[in-house]
Amino acid sequence: MTRRTFTGTLAALAGVTVLPPLLRAASRPTPSPSLSAVDTHAHIFHRGLPAIGTARYVPDYDAPVADYLKQLDAHGISHGVLVQPSFLGTDNSYLVAALRQHPARLRGVVVVEPTIAASALREFAAAGVAGVRLNLIGQEIPAFAAGPWPDFLQRLKSVDFFVEVQREARDLPRIVGPLLAAGLQVVVDHFGRPDPARGIDDPGFRYLLQQAASRRLWLKLSASYRNGTGDTGAKIAAAAAPLARAAFGPERLLWGSDWPHTQFEKVATYAAARAQLDHWIPDPGERTAILQASPAALFRI
Repeated sequence: MTRRTFTGTLAALAGVTVLPPLLRAASRPTPSPSLSAVDTHAHIFHRGLPAIGTARYVPDYDAPVADYLKQLDAHGISHGVLVQPSFLGTDNSYLVAALRQHPARLRGVVVVEPTIAASALREFAAAGVAGVRLNLIGQEIPAFAAGPWPDFLQRLKSVDFFVEVQREARDLPRIVGPLLAAGLQVVVDHFGRPDPARGIDDPGFRYLLQQAASRRLWLKLSASYRNGTGDTGAKIAAAAAPLARAAFGPERLLWGSDWPHTQFEKVATYAAARAQLDHWIPDPGERTAILQASPAALFRI
C-alpha cells in the first residue's frame, strides 16, 4: 500500500476530507528560532493552595514551576503551557504568577466563571494566558444558548482566546458544536476521552474527526492512561493517532506531557510521555510540526 493510498484509507474510515500536503505546508507559521518544542499540557501547584470543596482529587505533594522547568530542560523542550488544575477552581493566581515569572517560556490556560469581565480577560492575556478551560468531567454541560454563556463566548472571541474542553467523548457534540458555532477555536484534551470499551469507534471520537475540517479544532495527543486501565488507554491512543493525523493534520495536533500526571504518578513519567509521541507519530517532520509550528500558532509563541 502506498503512502497516498494509506492516507486516503484513513480519511475514508474517519469520514473526513484530508487537506493536500502542499496546502497544509503553506498554512504553517514559522516558529521562533528559540523554539525547540512545546509541551502544551502541564499543571503546577503546592499543598498550601486552597482546593475547592467539590474537588474529585487533591494531590498530597508539591509540583512547583521550578520542577516543571527542570523537566523541560532535561528533555530539550523550550516552552510549556500551564493548565489550571480542576481542584483549584477559578483561583488562577498561582498559575499567573508563574507566567509572569517566566514570560519567555510559559503560556497558560485558566478556569474562569462565565460572568468574568472582558477587562479581566485582557489582564490574563497580558500575563501570557491564551485560553480558558472547561473541565466538565463530573459536571453539568452548560446551556450555551442561555445567559450568561452567549455573551461570555463573544468576550472570549474578542480577546482571541480559545476554549479547551475535557469531557467524555460521548458528550463532545453537545459542547464542541456550540463553541464552534460561536466562532471560537476549540482544543480537546486527551484524545477526546473515548469510551474505553468503544475506543476509536466511540461516536464522540468520530465526531471530532469529522469536525476537524472546520480548521478551528485542535486535538491533544496526551495522557493515554486517562482513557482506560491497564494497557487499554495505550491501545486506544495507538489506534487513534493515525486517524487523528489524517483528519487534523499535524498542524492541528498538539502534544502534552500531562505532568505531574495527577492520579497516575506511580505509572507515568515525563520521559515516557515524550517517548509516546514518537510511537504515535513516527514521521519526524510531522512530529516537528506538532511540537513546534502547531503550538506556536495557537499559543502565539
